[in-house]
Amino acid sequence: MWEQISSNKVKSGFLVGFFVVFVVFLGWLFGRTTVWGPAAPILAAVIAGGAAWGSYYNSDRMVLAISRAKSAEKEDHPHLYHSVEGLAIAAGIPTPKLYIIDDTAPNAFATGRNPEHAAIAVTTGLLQKLNRVELEGVIGHEMSHIANYDTLLMTLTVVMVGTVALVSDWMLRSFLWGGRRKRSSSGGGQIGVILLVVALVLAILSPLIAQLIKLAISRRREFLADANGALLTRYPEGLASALEKIASDREPLEVANKATAHLYISNPLKGQKGAFNKLFSTHPPMEQRVTLLREM
Repeated sequence: MWEQISSNKVKSGFLVGFFVVFVVFLGWLFGRTTVWGPAAPILAAVIAGGAAWGSYYNSDRMVLAISRAKSAEKEDHPHLYHSVEGLAIAAGIPTPKLYIIDDTAPNAFATGRNPEHAAIAVTTGLLQKLNRVELEGVIGHEMSHIANYDTLLMTLTVVMVGTVALVSDWMLRSFLWGGRRKRSSSGGGQIGVILLVVALVLAILSPLIAQLIKLAISRRREFLADANGALLTRYPEGLASALEKIASDREPLEVANKATAHLYISNPLKGQKGAFNKLFSTHPPMEQRVTLLREM
């Protein structure tokens, strides 16, 4: 587990650095092919840096607000508090803050930049439809996300992907609005055409590539959180049974959207089928997760 924590910290730093460099490169390419010139990479760097800083310090509050999560009182949910406190001790981290989402669809997520600033949110449907060991299995899964710094990694990934999409859209709109730079010499014109083609290809494909990277990271972290969560509770069947109940419930979570779907223990956007949707799924197949848990 310590190796995974260290790996996620390194990946978080690499991820932020990579996306900032990539956004600045898009800005430079944008400046070379449009009338924006040297101002484009500077503006892109400001956008990327601001997005990284904002996501690091404010992502948890934004996610909780978007999800309409309200602080859970200990006297109203004593069993939930006892489960979280016990598993936090087992994971060796501070007890996360607890939030409740008033929705009958069973689901849960964790957020926060580190274990000292972490929160776990569960729906009222999860509390109503799961038994004690199943609820502990879900809490153990979310606790593992916090302990392994998955919450930081995925939050930064989402914001950086959004920044790439924003810059790419900016580039495409500028091309459409006739903001392309003109070249006077023949050599400069040939280079300009090449740069323009590269810029257009990157502007179109960058959001897609960034999204696929985000989804690949998200699916892998779900497998690891399942395994680590089962180790925390010492009862893999609890989480396996919980996942089956959550998957069999066909009610979509009303407060969820595509920006936050990857945070939940199960895809809250129900009813998406087909090979294309599976490619862009935020979670690995539920049957595979349950099978791996029962093989532990």
